[in-house]
Amino acid sequence: MNQMKEVSSGEMLSLCKRRGFIYPAYEIYGGIAGLYDYGPLGTALKGNIADLWRRTYVLQEGFVEIDGDTIGPEAVFKASGHVDNFADLSVTCKACGESFRADHLAKGLHPNPDSLSIEELQGLLRANGVRCPCGGEFADVEEFNLMFKTKIGPGAGRTGYLRPETAQSIFVNYINLYRHCRERLPFGCIQVGRGYRNEISPRQGVIRLREFNMMEAELFVDPEDKSWPRYGRIKDRKVRLVPNTDGVEVEMGIGEAVDRGIIGNETLAYFIWVTYDFLTAVGIDPARLRFRQHLKAEMAHYASDCWDAEALISFGWTEIVGIADRGCWDLSQHMRFSKADLTAFKRFDEPKEVERDAIRPKFGAIGPRFKGAAGDIKRQMEAMDASAIHDGLVTVIVDGTPVDLDADHYDVVRVREKVNGVRVVPHVIEPSHGLDRILYSCLEHAYAERDGYVTLRLRPAVAPIKVGVFPLMAKDGMEEVAKALDLALREEGIATYYDDSGSIGRRYARMDEVGTPWCVTVDYDTLEKGDVTIRDRDTAEQARVPADDVVAWVKDRLKHGLVC
Repeated sequence: MNQMKEVSSGEMLSLCKRRGFIYPAYEIYGGIAGLYDYGPLGTALKGNIADLWRRTYVLQEGFVEIDGDTIGPEAVFKASGHVDNFADLSVTCKACGESFRADHLAKGLHPNPDSLSIEELQGLLRANGVRCPCGGEFADVEEFNLMFKTKIGPGAGRTGYLRPETAQSIFVNYINLYRHCRERLPFGCIQVGRGYRNEISPRQGVIRLREFNMMEAELFVDPEDKSWPRYGRIKDRKVRLVPNTDGVEVEMGIGEAVDRGIIGNETLAYFIWVTYDFLTAVGIDPARLRFRQHLKAEMAHYASDCWDAEALISFGWTEIVGIADRGCWDLSQHMRFSKADLTAFKRFDEPKEVERDAIRPKFGAIGPRFKGAAGDIKRQMEAMDASAIHDGLVTVIVDGTPVDLDADHYDVVRVREKVNGVRVVPHVIEPSHGLDRILYSCLEHAYAERDGYVTLRLRPAVAPIKVGVFPLMAKDGMEEVAKALDLALREEGIATYYDDSGSIGRRYARMDEVGTPWCVTVDYDTLEKGDVTIRDRDTAEQARVPADDVVAWVKDRLKHGLVC
């Protein structure tokens, strides 16, 4: 049997490079920290994980998917807060010029360095005499914005940025998605794609990258109803939680955590479970997986609750997924900056009489100024309420152009009316998955050894190669039978690897090292009786199966997530 073994990051990355999972980018030019390429097997593994995630969210949960641009205009990231607030604190050595993240240097000196201000972090580092590894003294702590800035178009162009997350593409497409989903809440959208963060000092392999892969889901929900229809099915399931009240890890039922107010609402709790189910399905060890609630000091100001799925790997407990209730922050910000209506209509079961602060246009001011367009402006303003006023201004559209009108053009009046519903700004529940971190954690958790040889016990669903196909020897017709079987498997969409080189033991070892669940060997008995040997990766047990049944045998086990 394979013995699971803790592996160092150095050993893991060495294996990844040797077997074609992950390569240092631009290595022949000396490489660049925080940039890695996926080799043939890594690309397949990454794609398989992403496909399983898509099936979870699109087929199981009914989300839709988009593929947004990776470059955006500055206005988008002004609205999202990234231009002004997306920064880490850094220090630079006065002697060698190398920069470091200040909070990383403070680990072990404070229970939560992320929560410290510039001044507090500065004082902590100096009080403890923290210096550069070269022995040099650090300059003052300063903010460093992590976005990559660029120009869109020639000449002066427009200022743009490479996106630091995929989420903004979904938020700015809200109107299109709301219509596509029949103007009903809740609805969800996912995106798989690249993000870019100009990290100060990425020194943890693929855990901290400057260009990385994300799988993000944005669920738009009624702000007054955060129940979930399938919550009842999973409320008794248990997960390991680290609440922010005492920081003590506890195994607890999802429903109990909601009832006790530890998890903020049913929908957030449901997607914590979905995250657990997905992560364990792709190969994260449940014994090395937990959900840690953000401390009050590290919680985003707009979030009502946030949990990180953390995997225990060679770098310690590492965040691989964040699940947050972001409230109405994202849509409200984009409404404010773009002047677009990003609300949803919440229909009542029966008409209700309500009071609201309505905007009454002053036609005496609007008519002379806008003439023929005055009637349309009046209708726009009459459809608004006081929530449309920002900084004393109401924005209307005149000939396709936004125009701000001050209080000389309107009054605010209290009205009572019978309505069929109200417009609300949806709240957002966001499970955000770091694909690179999930992939690397799966590799470490799959690492095992048998008789001094490495085996990656990857789940069949994500393994880049599903079946190794070998002729015992490449002669007497065995190679023709093996190649025909290899082709039959590939024609059914099953990834294979044909190998007729070296001893059968060495071929098994090569397949074990890249995580291939099964190996099929064609031998002399195959030529006489028509059956083949199928070997299981994890147990090394072998079984004889008719050659004509191999495709169905493998497909059945892939469907049910089985090894032998």
